[in-house]
Amino acid sequence: MTKYTKKEFEKLLKEKLNSEYGITLELASNQQIYRVLALLTRRMMSDQHKRFQSRAYGTGTKQVYYLCMEFLMGRSLKSSLFNLGLAEVASAVLADADIKLDSIYEEEPDAGLGNGGLGRLAACYLDGMATTGIAGTGYSILYEYGIFKQKIVDGWQQEKADNWLPGGQVWLKSHPDQSIEIKFDGEIEEAWEGTFHHVTHKNYNSVIAVPSDMYVAGYDGQGVAKLRLWQAKAPDFDMKSFNAGEYGSAITKNASAELISKILYPNDNHMEGKILRLRQQYFLSAASIGDICQNHLAQYGSLDTLPEKAAIQLNDTHPTLAIPELMRVLLDECGYGWAKAFDICRRTFAYTNHTVMSEALEKWNVDIFRTTLPRIYSILEELDRCCRADFEKAFPGDKGKIDYMAILGDNQVRMANICCYVCHSINGVSKLHSEIIKDSVFHDYYLYKPQAFKNVTNGIAYRRWLLASNPRLTNLLCETIGDGFKHDASQLARLNKFSADKGVLQALEQVKRDNKIEFASHLHRVTGQIIDPGSIFDCQVKRMHEYKRQHLNALNIAAQYLYLKENPNAAFTPKTYIFGAKAAPGYYMAKQMIRLSCKLGELSDADPAVREKLQVVYLEDYNVTTSERLMPASEVSEQISLAGTEASGTGNMKFMLNGAITLGTLDGANVEIADAAGKENEIIFGMLTHEVDALKAMGYHPSMFANRDETALRVLSFLEKGWNGEDFHEIVNNLRTSDPYMVMADFVDYRRAQEDVQKLYADRERWNRMSLANIAGSGVFSADRSVTDYANNIWGTHPVK
Repeated sequence: MTKYTKKEFEKLLKEKLNSEYGITLELASNQQIYRVLALLTRRMMSDQHKRFQSRAYGTGTKQVYYLCMEFLMGRSLKSSLFNLGLAEVASAVLADADIKLDSIYEEEPDAGLGNGGLGRLAACYLDGMATTGIAGTGYSILYEYGIFKQKIVDGWQQEKADNWLPGGQVWLKSHPDQSIEIKFDGEIEEAWEGTFHHVTHKNYNSVIAVPSDMYVAGYDGQGVAKLRLWQAKAPDFDMKSFNAGEYGSAITKNASAELISKILYPNDNHMEGKILRLRQQYFLSAASIGDICQNHLAQYGSLDTLPEKAAIQLNDTHPTLAIPELMRVLLDECGYGWAKAFDICRRTFAYTNHTVMSEALEKWNVDIFRTTLPRIYSILEELDRCCRADFEKAFPGDKGKIDYMAILGDNQVRMANICCYVCHSINGVSKLHSEIIKDSVFHDYYLYKPQAFKNVTNGIAYRRWLLASNPRLTNLLCETIGDGFKHDASQLARLNKFSADKGVLQALEQVKRDNKIEFASHLHRVTGQIIDPGSIFDCQVKRMHEYKRQHLNALNIAAQYLYLKENPNAAFTPKTYIFGAKAAPGYYMAKQMIRLSCKLGELSDADPAVREKLQVVYLEDYNVTTSERLMPASEVSEQISLAGTEASGTGNMKFMLNGAITLGTLDGANVEIADAAGKENEIIFGMLTHEVDALKAMGYHPSMFANRDETALRVLSFLEKGWNGEDFHEIVNNLRTSDPYMVMADFVDYRRAQEDVQKLYADRERWNRMSLANIAGSGVFSADRSVTDYANNIWGTHPVK
């Protein structure tokens, strides 16, 4: 890694400002400085990537290709300067010109090419691969509009387009010369010439996938990962229609091709949205497989060695079509026989499952699929025949099991079954989740190929949420345990030896207090909201979804509001509940849950008897940058999903790292968080997974729980009647009748846990010891550890020497 002195970096910056804009540093706008810093760091990372990859190829190191429909990258300038070791020198150069580097960071939009945990995890893994020296490339789509901008109007979420590219384009280097043609629709003609099988695709519609690259530098420049993003372009303009005066028709053809990379996650509660989603998934898969095969052939001349030199990880079911697409390339373009092509695919692909939710185990209607992707469908028909024959050998005569495991069935194409049948590795993302998929979701596949099932607990790019976002805590750690943790997160465990050191515990409390003051000041500056830094900051930030149970949190807030109204002089530690979440545009109940949280906030704010003790804040348009601000100030981490529904969670790891106490069920990675920090340092409540399953099997009736709980009855009645002309009868009706995520069953114990928060928080030394134990135990949740687990146990690769 090249290090620059202040003088050298100043020269670079000034020369670049002059060549790009013909302007001096003193006269440049913040936007111009941001763009030039971005260009400089992008060039450094690009050069480093070339050197890194030439070492990888020179030593024959296996390449890792990580396919994911989303990469929630956030901002790049701060993390790039930080990982390259240039943040301090850049700050010093700008300070001489009376410019704050933090104000330059504000010029960059968040690259919101993801929806939540899945996309942020993918981004963290690029950082982890680069830092540990694994030769990694991510593949996704260059969405023109990322996850929508959220506006809250009278409690309701409204979506605005997130046009991130004007500020984000500077990080992207386009490579039109490496474009790939993708074929949709049309018909397939097959013919045999002796033993050679000819396949001709006729009357298809082409879309061109044009790649743009952005780079992720590893910490201290160990390596650089590349993220290749595909943009959809029409192959050419329809001049014939245009010249005939059919302007609309000519433009429509272009627009429909380019719609594929227009927006992340089209609403798929209608037919057009479903077809577009399928086209997006095949577009990503086919472009990425084309690129991987071209790279490999250029290097090695034959795809025979693909499994030895390439590991392709499918992150969830969205990129599943990469499997039949590689089969298509091997069969139709390279002339391999079926058995050899299948063997290459089997040894190359691995699959990560991220959910036990049935809606995320994607299934496609056969008629839509066959029409949109005729050749891929015919390959899946053959794959279905093969898998049924294999299952018959494993489970003779068990037609029910075979039909359930098959790739095609009930007029559907089942994406998860394709992955489970073909991939050599199937992994969950926490110890609990990996057991659940073996016991339930993929139980039959576990019986069929138990050796394929693995676990890799998720991890985070911890330097982003600690070193770059929480300098006060970072400095305290350096003073107490040295700075080895910056390279090796496991060294955070050394903090445990200070658990009885009153001076360190008080310093830790001061760090948290200062971070809370800073967050409160930022919130006031940006939104006008005033919150009390002396109150407990109780945070639940994640996607808005019934299974994450933000409405359980809201029910307790309503219960506390009613209690404080009746007992104005009761001892009550002031509490600020902080929510941040986006609901999927078509998810009505989630939008109602947002409205409930916002309206409870307005209610307590308007009530002088309550507002000093109870506040509710909704962080509009929650994103990666907001997360980086909130985590250092957080004190309680709400991880309250119904046991057995959250695969892992990664927000829980960021909170833990910053010393927040987990208030949670034993679900997902919460189980491992409690193991790492000690159960006594978390506040655990609620049913366990086996208890949830038993209650479901018996038949769950929420009224049984609500009717014997006076507080629950009062809160439900309060919300049903509402206030100021608004009510929440739809949420209440849901909780009384169906309550799919058993909010009412866990409500009593959740209130007990919230009372425990109050008691523990009052004992400052105890609380600070709990906080310290969480920080000390968080090292295992580093993305460096996660990608090393993948490399050792799944990918069969090692760091570039």
